[in-house]
Amino acid sequence: MDEESDVKRYFEVFDYVVFAFMLVISALIGVYFAFFAKVKQDTTSEYLMGGKTMGIFPISMSLIASYISGISVLGLPAEMYTYGTQFWMTLSSEILVALLMAYAVLPVFYDLQLTSTYEYLNLRFNNTVRLLGTTLFLTKMLLYIPIVIYVPALAFSQVTGINLHLVTPVVCVVCIFYTTLGGLKAVVWTDTIQTLIMFTALVITVVIGTIKVGGISEVWQRNIDGERIEFFNMDINPTVRHSFWTVTIGNLFYWLASCSINQAMVQRCLAMPTLRSARITIWILVVGLWILVSMCCYMGLVIYAYYHKCDPVTRGWIHKSDQLLPYFIMDTVGNIPGLPGMFVSGVFSAALSSMSTGLNSMTGVIFEDLIKPHLREPLTESQASLLMKIIVVIIGFVCVALVFVVEKLGTLIQAAGSIGAITAGPLLGVFCLGMFFPGATPEGALTGGLLSGALITWISVGSQAQIAQGVIRFPQKPISVEGCSADWVAEYLRITLSADPHQKPPEPAFALYRLSYMYYTPVGTIVAIVVGLIISYFTGNKDKKISPKVFSPIIRPLLVTEEVSKNDVVHLKILNDKSIIR
Repeated sequence: MDEESDVKRYFEVFDYVVFAFMLVISALIGVYFAFFAKVKQDTTSEYLMGGKTMGIFPISMSLIASYISGISVLGLPAEMYTYGTQFWMTLSSEILVALLMAYAVLPVFYDLQLTSTYEYLNLRFNNTVRLLGTTLFLTKMLLYIPIVIYVPALAFSQVTGINLHLVTPVVCVVCIFYTTLGGLKAVVWTDTIQTLIMFTALVITVVIGTIKVGGISEVWQRNIDGERIEFFNMDINPTVRHSFWTVTIGNLFYWLASCSINQAMVQRCLAMPTLRSARITIWILVVGLWILVSMCCYMGLVIYAYYHKCDPVTRGWIHKSDQLLPYFIMDTVGNIPGLPGMFVSGVFSAALSSMSTGLNSMTGVIFEDLIKPHLREPLTESQASLLMKIIVVIIGFVCVALVFVVEKLGTLIQAAGSIGAITAGPLLGVFCLGMFFPGATPEGALTGGLLSGALITWISVGSQAQIAQGVIRFPQKPISVEGCSADWVAEYLRITLSADPHQKPPEPAFALYRLSYMYYTPVGTIVAIVVGLIISYFTGNKDKKISPKVFSPIIRPLLVTEEVSKNDVVHLKILNDKSIIR
């Protein structure tokens, strides 16, 4: 790294060719499944569930691509560079998440064979609770997808000089196009190709970056010297942004909400022919996440090792830490034809897969939960398929419009986590009430979900506002500019040392706003469960007959069933402080 970095490098012709090739392939897959595949996407089963004949490999690749996203590809290196490696420990809770999902939650959805996970809430509670779940999910996706879109647009703008608001609509139109035409199969197979592109781009970038720094040992040593290496910060203070406890406990709850009850995840698992194949897919997902997340985190260490003497953000080469990886790519391998194009294609691939997954799953929820129950006469399969394609287009363009809001948020990792927790905690709490607490009532689930959502929204929005205002600041790892040009360092010191000495520090933030954003989902979940059980205590004075299939296999052995009309049901008589299972 030298002062030649002042000269911005942009895409060359071959880079544009590589990038365009990725978009064209994605669009052609949608065309294929819409017009040339043996089984057309003209039924609800085919469009939303792939006919329930999808294979393990494409579904696994689709899940990996969907849950890595461009937020991880750009945000994780920035997180490692700015705050150190503590966030890397989120991977330690992934195995427990997979076990709970595979053996405690997924069997419920498989036994019931539902198209929308929120149909479950109607079976277990009532239609009002189902509407709450649907609303929370749609809110989450409408908040999340714009961030996913913004990430690759930011990277593309940086390496081409084209305004990101011109890039965003073009790329999103391609995603909307193949999602609309090809349904789940197009989404899954484009995800598969995009995952391979993303993986290849990351491997090449990691290898070349490590070589330029001087090897793995040099990368590691420079990060030790820069105080980046930190895996076991055992501070139990809940306001510490990232400690061992916040990242492991917080990630456990957040990923349970993101994987086990999320429509996008469950919809893909239900597209598998058997529960066993779905469980295999989950374990492949865990391995894939370990590999890709670790590569993204290590990439952050490589970037710091490369710029350890001249921080690009302080130097003014870039404006936000989320731009570090694209800048590093152009600075180090920008002269290799096609490689920057492959990298940006990889970032876009991760983002497009998340967006297409979101559009497809949102369409399923809107159709199954909001439209279908209110139809006077059922639609034909072709009518239903056409309606779902129209829904994809509408919500796609709504998400594109919301991208303009995303620029005002903080770092990608924290912004995504904070916004996602607004709905993740309440949803997980409501589903836990249904699957693990036989005494939970519809009134309890509804009240718990609403109060939990209101609390986390208040905390999340308040904290993001105070971060934007500079009231809340997080201690960052040390950076250096001693390797920058002498003239620039002298000017930098003159400006920083002449700052107003009478400037007052900001007022301290409200206590709950200082809570680590990693704890938002656990708090939301616990509040929903506790409030739900308290309300259920006062509203559970009536008999209710429920199929044991709506409960998790973990508690089914504790239930006593009786034969009613040749169907097994659980006869629950709820008497104030306890459930008597007869």
